Amino acid sequence: MRTHPDDRDRVRHFIERATHEAQDWDFEHRIVTPAGALKHLHVVARAVRDEMSGGTEYVGAVMDVTAAKESRRALEHAYAEIQELKDQLQRENIVLREEIDTRSMFEEIVGASAPLRTVLSHVAKVAPMDSTVLISGETGTGKELIARAIHKRSKRSARAFVGVNCAAVPSSLIASELFGHEKGAFTGAVQRRQGRFELAAGGTIFLDEVGELPPETQIMLLRVLQEQEFERVGGTGPIRADVRIIAATNRNLEAAIADGTFREDLFYRLNVFPLQVPALRERRADIPLLVEYFIHRYTKRAGKRVRGISKAMADLLQSYDWPGNIRELQNVIERAVIISDSDTLSIDERWLSGRRGPTPPTVAATSRTSTLATHEKDAIEAALAESKGRVAGPFGAALRLGVPSSTLESKIKVLKIDKRHFKEACLVPTPVTSCARPLSSAIA
Repeated sequence: MRTHPDDRDRVRHFIERATHEAQDWDFEHRIVTPAGALKHLHVVARAVRDEMSGGTEYVGAVMDVTAAKESRRALEHAYAEIQELKDQLQRENIVLREEIDTRSMFEEIVGASAPLRTVLSHVAKVAPMDSTVLISGETGTGKELIARAIHKRSKRSARAFVGVNCAAVPSSLIASELFGHEKGAFTGAVQRRQGRFELAAGGTIFLDEVGELPPETQIMLLRVLQEQEFERVGGTGPIRADVRIIAATNRNLEAAIADGTFREDLFYRLNVFPLQVPALRERRADIPLLVEYFIHRYTKRAGKRVRGISKAMADLLQSYDWPGNIRELQNVIERAVIISDSDTLSIDERWLSGRRGPTPPTVAATSRTSTLATHEKDAIEAALAESKGRVAGPFGAALRLGVPSSTLESKIKVLKIDKRHFKEACLVPTPVTSCARPLSSAIA
């Protein structure tokens, strides 16, 4: 056996230096066997001084580490291949993500009308910034989809998007919901709880129906916008708020400021970049696209085959004002798909809340709804006055009028009725039975 030609000088220099300095040996080198095979050897030797002669002897061992070297080389090669595949996958993901972003930048926001294109153009411009955005628009226009599109195109897209419907949380709990609370802060606070602002750290928080916030919570939100910090309910120390705020409302906040129900300074802090989402009646050119989109979605879910709708139905949908906007259109298409038995979708005109069907004289509820369509505003205002501005629930105006609360909400928006105006009408809501007669008289 002999040392590999490439290792000879290195091995000789090492042995000469170690011997001269009486150092231990610890090195590796390659040898070539008589059969031509390549071997890796690990040499370990301890220098032992001979006291009698003054010379140095070496005691050690030579180990064949060829198998270990080959295993390590194979492992390194495998790691290199894995890293290359990982880098390739990352490059492909980036390209794919860019392609997806280009093709479906706004995902479920369907349409090509001029009003919608204007909004989406503004979304594309404001999304990369960290500015606060205030989205206005009627119920059902897709304000949350706009907020999600802004988040997706922002530098915070990898972090959480946390939504809060401020109108759905009781006023006594909204501060705790948004900012969290400490243990014992109030009855029932048995442990510390993080609020939505903490959960959205580094990301985006979407405050839907921000106009419904009570005055004390408006002050807390103002502090977040001004100082980028807040305190938990019952807390004593500030918490940094690294959150982008996107708010939405279907109310006229300037009118609410005039009424004293919304803070002017908070409005200006929120209204850094206003976006007005158009109502569906303002973008009628998008109705055929939306109909096709919802038909595809719900037929796929229901396992049915529907080619489309007739021209008469298309004209009907195109001419309707859609007070419930896209949400109402979505509900109508879903209902039509559910009951469909053919490949052509059929829509009952009576499903459209602003159109009245035939009124059988024997059905009291239908008669009441028909009368409501004739004297809508007076009847709704009378019901709201007696229900202290409540719409839903056992004391709500919807139950008094015999209509769904969602329908009544749409009517209130269309007729521009301010529910808050009636909240001072009475201190205690009266049961439906006690006012059924007068109210019936009002709308009969």
